[in-house]
Amino acid sequence: MTGAVPRAVVVDDSHFMRTMLSDMLDDGGVDVVATAADGAEAVSAVLEHDPDVVTMDLEMPNVGGLEAVERIMAEHPTPILMLSAHTADGADVTFEALEKGAVDFFTKPGGEVSTQMSSMEDQLVEKVKAVAGVDVGGSDHRSSTSEQGTTSTTHSDGDYEGATVLIASSTGGPTVVERVVGALPRDAGYRIIVVQHMPDAFTERFADRLDAASEYDVREATDGDRIGAGEALVAPGGRHLVVAGAGGDRVRVKLTDDPPEHGVRPAADVTMRSAAETVDGPLVGVVLTGMGADGAEGARAIGEAGGHVIAQDESSSAVFGMPKRAIELGAVDDVLAGDDVPDGILDATRLEVNA
Repeated sequence: MTGAVPRAVVVDDSHFMRTMLSDMLDDGGVDVVATAADGAEAVSAVLEHDPDVVTMDLEMPNVGGLEAVERIMAEHPTPILMLSAHTADGADVTFEALEKGAVDFFTKPGGEVSTQMSSMEDQLVEKVKAVAGVDVGGSDHRSSTSEQGTTSTTHSDGDYEGATVLIASSTGGPTVVERVVGALPRDAGYRIIVVQHMPDAFTERFADRLDAASEYDVREATDGDRIGAGEALVAPGGRHLVVAGAGGDRVRVKLTDDPPEHGVRPAADVTMRSAAETVDGPLVGVVLTGMGADGAEGARAIGEAGGHVIAQDESSSAVFGMPKRAIELGAVDDVLAGDDVPDGILDATRLEVNA
């Protein structure tokens, strides 16, 4: 970031939304240096003003948000926060934008926009500031992002304990989670639970993407769901996922509407703590990129229960918040680049063959 006060370009085809977003960001300590009504104007504004962050609408006339993201990342790489409709269709296009290089997204409320958006002002400002701090000039945190359907699977020699693997992720995380889950061999027999900070309209689509990108059978969790070896669950947006029971090679979960933790629901701490209390077999906790402290206490609980904890390193994290906090708590066994996490999981669960 070029200074203490982040500089932003706001892109939206609605004059009302451009004005409201600009006012919110200005009030929150973000300097809006330009606005744009479509993707072509957005690219020009980025080239002219060299901002620290762009808030990008998806649906715009002429040049839309997806094309604008692609052009900005090719011509003048800049951290981009997508503003997405809270719909399934909006989720699909948003994931495409993340693939093209956008860092994160923020969902626009429906209905009475001005009232609902005002209530989300603090969240928006916090996210814009976090995204503004991301270094997209290098390729570390976006390295080897797979084209859909081409994710390679890690195959390491050896036999593995059928561990329960808990993955916590937030800002910058979806593409990293896809690479991690997509690289794990099904024959390792893991039971995987993913807690990605994401709204309810997005988690089902995210589960579908993980299912398509991996050898595992992945679905959005439902209350009372059970998974066995070779299966994975994604915590649904707006609900906590609790590991409620474990026996044999299966894990049972329940969903709750308990208050948010760290301002988020689902919270990885809830899932990790419950797994540490419930699962008798081997446990692996993974804390990936994201702002805030969620996952740190849960990682410590996993470690205290005898499990193994991996944190993503700073250079490959879009936002080194959650992993850093877990490391500071002394809860982490390995600090690895995002693309090395799958091998880290395999190494932690490889069975030793005694002569």
